[in-house]
Amino acid sequence: MLVQVMVLEKLFSKIFSIDKFKFNEVHIDQEVIDSILWYARSSDPNEFMAIFDGSVENEILHITGLIFLPGETSNEGAVINTWMLPPMTTQWGSVHSHPGPSAHPSGTDFATFAKMGLFHMIICRPYEVENILAYNRYGEFAEFTIV
Repeated sequence: MLVQVMVLEKLFSKIFSIDKFKFNEVHIDQEVIDSILWYARSSDPNEFMAIFDGSVENEILHITGLIFLPGETSNEGAVINTWMLPPMTTQWGSVHSHPGPSAHPSGTDFATFAKMGLFHMIICRPYEVENILAYNRYGEFAEFTIV
């Protein structure tokens, strides 16, 4: 019975490309971090928001860029039009700024995490690398490595 379950899991994984979403580590290019810092500082006192671009290889999610979509921003929030994302683009997650002293997610952030990918970041003032916190889709802290 166990062998049958394992065979079925492998079959479903192949058919539905489930493995392409499986990762144990997150690596983010230094240029992406530099962009996050720049956009957070430039949009202050308003929030900014972007989608992560990247891929999974050898169970490592490698974030290589940011995707910006039209939307609305204010000092209380940011909304982007995800329906404008190109059809074959994977939403790995999002990053946005909080123009205050906390990078902890709000109730709205938790809802966004659940529907917009697997890995998320929030950066707060004073917009330094030390002010970036990362989360999984459930709002739990996530680790990342800058490469």
